[in-house]
Amino acid sequence: MSAKSDYKDIPGTYVFDAEASRKGYHLNMFCMALRHAESREKFKADEEAFLDQYPMSPEQRTSVLERQWNTMLALGGNVYYTSKLAACDGINFQELAAMMTGMKLEDYRAMMVAGGRPIEGNRSKAEWN
Repeated sequence: MSAKSDYKDIPGTYVFDAEASRKGYHLNMFCMALRHAESREKFKADEEAFLDQYPMSPEQRTSVLERQWNTMLALGGNVYYTSKLAACDGINFQELAAMMTGMKLEDYRAMMVAGGRPIEGNRSKAEWN
C-alpha cells in the first residue's frame, strides 16, 4: 500500500497534500482574502459577486455559499483557510470543529479535554466494518 493510499484510508480525515493544494487553490485564496476587513465587508454585502473574483469549481462555490464545511475540505480546502470564512460568520474554531464532527459543542469540548478522539477504531476505514 502506498503512503498516499494509507492516508486516504484515515476515517473522517482529509489530508491536505500537494494534490489538494492544487485542487483547492482558488477556494483557499478566497478564504485567505477574508483576513482583511474590507474583503469581509464586500463578501457580506454580496457573497456571489465577491466569489466571482475566484475561479472555483461550481461545487466549491456551492460549498462556500451553503457553508458545507466538510465538503470544502473534500474539494481541496485547507481547514485553517476555511476557518477564515467561519470567523467571518462569527464561528470560532472550536465551534467549527464541533460542527464538522457532527457533535454538540459541549460534547466536542469534553472529548478534546479528555485527550481527543480515541485511536481504537479510527486508524482505518477498514476498522469500521
